Amino acid sequence: MRKNLTNWVSGFGGSAHDAFDPATRQRLGLVTLLAWAGFGANGLSSACYGPEKAFLALGEHTELAPALALVTMLTVFLVAAAHAQLIKLFPSGGGSYRIAKELLGPNFGLVSGAALLIDYVLAVVVSVVSGTDAIFSVFPPGAQAYKLYLECGLTTGLILLNLRGMRESIALLLPIMIGFLLLHGSLIIYGIVMQSHHLVHAVSDSAQHAYTLSQTTGIGFTAAIFLRAYAFGGSTYTGVDAVSNNVHLLAEPRIRTGTRTSFYVALSLALTAGGLIFLYSLWPSHLSTSRTLNAVVFDAVIQQLPLPPGTADSLLWLTLAFEGGLLLVAANSIFIFAPSLLGYMASDSWLPHRFRNLSSQLVRRNGIYFVGICALVLLVLTGGDVKSLLILFSINVFLSLAISKMGLCRYWWKNRAENRLWPLRITLAAVSFAITAGILVLTLAGKFLDGGWVTCCLTLCVIGVCIAIKRHYSWVKVKRKEMDAIFHAVVEACEHAQPIAADNSLPTAIFFVTEHLGSAMHELLWVHRLFPDRFRNVVFVSVLEVDAKALGASDVRAATEEKVEKTLRALEGFCHANGIGTERFISHGTDPVEELHKLTLRVVGEYTDSVCFASKFILPVNRWITEWLHNQTTTTLQHRLHLQAIPLVILAIALS
Repeated sequence: MRKNLTNWVSGFGGSAHDAFDPATRQRLGLVTLLAWAGFGANGLSSACYGPEKAFLALGEHTELAPALALVTMLTVFLVAAAHAQLIKLFPSGGGSYRIAKELLGPNFGLVSGAALLIDYVLAVVVSVVSGTDAIFSVFPPGAQAYKLYLECGLTTGLILLNLRGMRESIALLLPIMIGFLLLHGSLIIYGIVMQSHHLVHAVSDSAQHAYTLSQTTGIGFTAAIFLRAYAFGGSTYTGVDAVSNNVHLLAEPRIRTGTRTSFYVALSLALTAGGLIFLYSLWPSHLSTSRTLNAVVFDAVIQQLPLPPGTADSLLWLTLAFEGGLLLVAANSIFIFAPSLLGYMASDSWLPHRFRNLSSQLVRRNGIYFVGICALVLLVLTGGDVKSLLILFSINVFLSLAISKMGLCRYWWKNRAENRLWPLRITLAAVSFAITAGILVLTLAGKFLDGGWVTCCLTLCVIGVCIAIKRHYSWVKVKRKEMDAIFHAVVEACEHAQPIAADNSLPTAIFFVTEHLGSAMHELLWVHRLFPDRFRNVVFVSVLEVDAKALGASDVRAATEEKVEKTLRALEGFCHANGIGTERFISHGTDPVEELHKLTLRVVGEYTDSVCFASKFILPVNRWITEWLHNQTTTTLQHRLHLQAIPLVILAIALS
């Protein structure tokens, strides 16, 4: 019962996936429709708050809104076109982190990854808070006191939902995405058509107002107002990079699926965001303390619809419910993107290696837990204040976007001799870089004292922690190589020894080994010293963990077995040269403790006179704080085996 409960919690009721089934990754890959729903929601959701922030930043100069709407739509397509290049250059995904790392170097990759990590956590919070704001727009002002409780509950629900699997979570929320587009698209089109007689005048008035304002106050002041509104609406473009960041999650052929998805995302976002700004300028709109600008404008449009009496309020409620639902779909998409980023950074040792681990549903559940818990903490600390959250959100997202576009410019310049269209491609990348870097500078300059400095400090702190983690893993790696080098000559001399088969009637030592030779040789020598001539058999047990990095290989089984095969051959040769019979047992799995436990029970059943041995690194006193960076597989396994009266001796290896 306890085991079933654990499996249910870890997978939230989902069935396990076979990592070695060639069709598994294709089944888990997202086709265009699901990719558009999963990735497009992240971009489309920004239309629920980005255009509002841009329009309100115009202040009294709302006549500039039509020009702002056109520029917003053009910007979406320009940024999306630049990201389409990245899909072709990096079909295996990796996002802004990998792009910056490979095109500009690991240090730029770290900065981009740290900024993107903070941005992902903030994106969850911003989406959840904006979604509940939309829903609570139809409730009395007194209901605001309960909003934070609902936000925390929704975030917890998204954590549990994503533990089940990527496709499952997107498929469940797909109807919300479609409903949002149908309902909002219809209201935007109807609202603009209803005011079509004012549309031409609005565009001409916008040009006339801009001219009059520039003549009265100067071109610089007019440009400053427009650019300020453009920058404050920069969150509108924050989700356009979702497809290029996660191409590896798409179904084959990835490039074609990614290109199509990117176009659909850009088209839906451009029309929605631009249409909303047009709608704000054509219909009476005023900011309310308890209602979003979308709620105010849609209410005005719905009141003009030829509806039966009493249905207008219901339609408004349904519209805002779909808006809130879409924002939850966007928050859900972050639980897909963020664990991939954590896995890539963990593979490069910037973050704890456990972020590479997969659950039985091939989900990076440690990453899901981490992002979800951070989002819950941030929700409580900020009280769900979307204004302060958007400031933190916009700065980091445009930092990572600007770095990736700079890397793209550098790539096309270096490879200009190999591509005839490089002038066009580098121009597109340079324009995209100018847009993202410009929005970053304007947002940082305008909001630095209002909370922008918090983002800078937080990003620097994350970078500092990543550097410390990297240094620790590098130190451990050096120590492991030193141990391996000590025994290299010894085992090399034994590699041609005559094989000796194990005899299960003789006393047997069972060793848990990994791909590291030095620690395994330490185990062998310690056992020989403690129990001289006691064990005539040695059984090597190894469980190869299928993590996120291994799952991305073309042949998962070969990729994992290759890591330990060389070490096992060396250990067997050493034992044979010393007259000891050997046998090996190898298994694969996403949970090493569970797999080791099952494999040990099988081995002990065959070799009844046996004792298990494993090693554990003991870190120096001045490195105790980094103990949690290493998994506790050995001690956890020892506890399980001891409950079944199976002895496991842990041999300490001190690192100094």
